[in-house]
Amino acid sequence: MKETGIKLAPIGMAPAFRYGKDTPWGGVGLRRFHKAIPDERTGESLEVSALPGLESRDASGTALPALLERYGEAMRGTRVGETFPLLLKLISARQWLSVQVHPDDVYAFKNENGKLGKAEAWVILEAEPDAQIVFGIREGVTRAQLGEACRAGGKALEECLRFTGVRAGEVYSIPAGTVHALGGGITLAEIQQSSDVTYRFYDWNRTDAQGNRRPLHIQKGLDVVRLGPEPCACAGTAVSLDGCAGVRYVNGSAFTLDRYPVRGRLRLSATPERFRLMTALGEGILRWEGGEAQLRRGDSVFLPAMLEDTELTGELDILMMAP
Repeated sequence: MKETGIKLAPIGMAPAFRYGKDTPWGGVGLRRFHKAIPDERTGESLEVSALPGLESRDASGTALPALLERYGEAMRGTRVGETFPLLLKLISARQWLSVQVHPDDVYAFKNENGKLGKAEAWVILEAEPDAQIVFGIREGVTRAQLGEACRAGGKALEECLRFTGVRAGEVYSIPAGTVHALGGGITLAEIQQSSDVTYRFYDWNRTDAQGNRRPLHIQKGLDVVRLGPEPCACAGTAVSLDGCAGVRYVNGSAFTLDRYPVRGRLRLSATPERFRLMTALGEGILRWEGGEAQLRRGDSVFLPAMLEDTELTGELDILMMAP
């Protein structure tokens, strides 16, 4: 039975993890963000997730879908449907991830059993001095040339890719259809549509312990890839929250992504139309009537639409995301 007419406290989320053979490129970098990773090839901490089998949970162990069912619009908001729309991750790469592309909603619905497409954005949290990402296709490469290079693999494909050096603090918006790959030596926060649809063009000829390579999805990738102007890091626009000046890096149809430097106190109140997700990039304290929670670097919190009046105190930056 759904509870109505209530206000809810902030919900600290315990993540699910993707690791081992599912993330052969992973490492131990998430430990620096206070994550109790299950092994030394842990690539992803799914901070706020409703994906089946990879659900995040509250302090009592209740999975996110059950919380959404229990609290309904008070938790998700009046303008958010019952299908949970977002997925928040921390990702840490020891090696290159596969070169991949994601479909939009229309293609995914038609070809992937009604699933959402996948737009996403990256906030670079740590980057070694020579760290790189693949971000788009080089100017002048045609779809036919890209297809030939994908089938050849190796250097032929790598010569089609646009490699970009990255630094901590940069933000990259990756709309559906943008070819991308995360390089080794990078830890980031990723906000995306709640979808697990990925089409791999190339996996750096990587093999598992039995000598098997991960499957590629070249034709579907070619169906959805976007060619054209080379993308660039997000510049952002000014926004404000309770008098705190921040930057909105993404203002898309799927989600918004803001960053706020909190220096002292920040008041958080209800936003009845939609929930918000918050990730701490430092230490602080959340307080509300009858409770408080300590935040550490990397902690993520679900802020229900009908949020109790809450105050964040500390000297830290926060990422704020909403559908």
